[in-house]
Amino acid sequence: MTCRRHSFAKDEQGRVTAFVVIITTACLLFAGLVLDGGLALAAKTKAMGEAQEAARAGAQELDLAAYRAGGTARLNPAAAHAAAQRYLDSVGATGTVIADGNSVRVHVNAHQRTQLLGLLVGINDLSVSAEGRAHPDQGALGSNK
Repeated sequence: MTCRRHSFAKDEQGRVTAFVVIITTACLLFAGLVLDGGLALAAKTKAMGEAQEAARAGAQELDLAAYRAGGTARLNPAAAHAAAQRYLDSVGATGTVIADGNSVRVHVNAHQRTQLLGLLVGINDLSVSAEGRAHPDQGALGSNK
């Protein structure tokens, strides 16, 4: 019986078991999720910053006639739209700008190429988007400064 067990053990040397293949694949998928998920999160954060900065750039475009006449900070929608779009173009971002009422809304779309998920499961690109909003700040009215 010992001889039989010994010969069986020799037969198993050098073989890759299904367990090792499954565990290796699972580890690679997990690493892909961590790496590519982190890159997607960084792309989302970048898109969010770009959207917020573009909205702030647009919110600086005031209707000067209204401000001089009554001290009310109100947007010049055409200039706000143009300023926000100029900012997006300067950083190479793509998105939409809506300047209406007294606020500027910017929606940015971005794509992040994957590193491991493309090799393992065929996901080559992750889409992320973010939105920013800003309005003109009236400032501290009535202060004695």
